[in-house]
Formats: sequence, structure tokens, C-alpha cells
Amino acid sequence: MKLLNTYSLKLLTVATAVFATTLYSCRTHFGMPEHDYTRKNTAGTIERGRNLVYNLCGECQFDASLSSLSGRKIVELPRSIGTIYSANLTHYGTTGIVNNYSDAQLAYLLKTGIKNDGRFIPYMIRPTMSDEDVNDIICFLRSDDPALTPSQMAGKTHLSLIGKLASHTQKPQPYITGIKNPDPANAVANGKYLVDILGCYHCHSKNILGLDYQQPERSKGFMRGGMKFKNSEGKKIRTPWLISNETSISKNYSAEQFRQALKSGVTPYGRRLDFPMPIFKYLTDKQADDMYAYLNALSGKNRKQ
Repeated sequence: MKLLNTYSLKLLTVATAVFATTLYSCRTHFGMPEHDYTRKNTAGTIERGRNLVYNLCGECQFDASLSSLSGRKIVELPRSIGTIYSANLTHYGTTGIVNNYSDAQLAYLLKTGIKNDGRFIPYMIRPTMSDEDVNDIICFLRSDDPALTPSQMAGKTHLSLIGKLASHTQKPQPYITGIKNPDPANAVANGKYLVDILGCYHCHSKNILGLDYQQPERSKGFMRGGMKFKNSEGKKIRTPWLISNETSISKNYSAEQFRQALKSGVTPYGRRLDFPMPIFKYLTDKQADDMYAYLNALSGKNRKQ
């Protein structure tokens, strides 16, 4: 009887722990603490911010038919997760993000993924973005760029139960400040930073649950590819290797071929790159070349994960 009671107590303890974990995993609101933030608009700020917004957000946020960052319906995602619309980044009333957020709230969203109403969105997580880049993005979003001219929102997101559960597989990241941009002359360091903030490793690592947003190179299967997706035709595909080995893209593409594939969405062999690979047509040649330099510099330890 004593043994049974001991077993029952252990079972109750385990059940309680599982229940508590489940409750936390279902948490949808995290709050946004008050913090001071002042943007600084200097020479080149808007131009750098435009480059960052188009490269980080443009594929989803830009509606080509309107030449506007008003958002669009994300038709590439599975219907099973619901109807998804990207956010309106224009200066549209009080429903768009820009007019509805303070600078401090925008900075917090970019770093943590937490909106100003406390809700967490799992697709905008950049805790290691530099303070300068966060500032430049905010300055651009506050600018009078034509793509930010007030435009009505494309639509409203409605997640299915599956979509809601999937969104809880990730958690907010900490709000880290004091991060500086790497030396532009250091191609490898700059390429590493770009691979991080552009989210290349989000798809080109082993799985979404194994990602380390604060130290990307510790992600499971970092840049080894293997994540499963469906292309526009519904065919199952896996993301390819990007790190240096005999079959990787960085070994089989020249720097020029890699650059053109990133910026055009077409491989040197004429094949169009599959979803969810974006077309980085706003990357500068230097940015693409620095990413190529980093991929070729990755050590063999990454290939053994």
C-alpha cells in the first residue's frame, strides 16, 4: 500500500508538471513593458531602413499590384492553418502597425515578436538585430516613402485550431539591446549577421523546434537543410544544404551564380526556386557576396550535427 501511495504521488507530480507546461504553452499574451526609446534619423538612415524592410518583410508585406507595403494574403501557406494576411505597414488610420505603435513598441516587436496588445506573433523574431538596424527600420517606417502611403488593409487573419496550435510551438525572445553591426569590411562576419536577421537558417536547418534565435549556429542541423514544405504545386520538398560540403549550394555555385539566384529566384540551371524561398531582389551585390563568403567559411562541425 505504501508503495502504491508513493507511485500515486509521483504520478500526480508528473501530471501536475505536464498540466503546468501545457498551460504555459497555451499562453497567448505576454505584455509589453514600458521602456525608453528615441529614434535617430541621420544621413543614410532612411535608405538603409528601406533596404532592411524590403529584404526582411517585403516578400510578404509588399503588394506588387498596389506598389504598397499594405500587406497581402499569404496564399503559399497551407489552408489547414487558416486564412493569413500580412500586416499593413502603411500610414493607414489607426489599424496599420505604424500609426498604432510607438517607436519603443516597434523596437520591442522587432526583437521579441510581442505586439503592443501583448499577443505573440511567431514569424517576426529578431532578438540579435543590431540597435542601428532597428533604428533604421523604424525611421523608414515613419518616412514619406511612396510605398508607405496610406492604403487599406488587405484583409484580416483568421487562424484555424491547427494554426493556433502551430503558433504556440515558438515563444517570445528577450529584448536585447547594445548589439552593434559587424564591420562592413569583414565579409564573413557581415554575411553571418545577414543569414541571421534574414532568417535563412529558419528554413535551412533541421526543424523549426530546434532553432536557437539568440545563437543561430547552435540550431539543430544548422544550415544542413531538411525541413519539409510543399511547393506551389503541392509537391513535398525539403530545403537544401547551404553549408560547405560537396553537395551544398555554396560549393556548387560561384559567387555570381549565388548572387543571381538570390536576387532573381532562378538557379543557374534555369529552375525556379520553390516556396518558401523568397526572392531577395533588393539585396545589394555586397550583401549577397558576404552571405556567400560566410556559407563557405562555415566549419566542418556544423556538418556533423
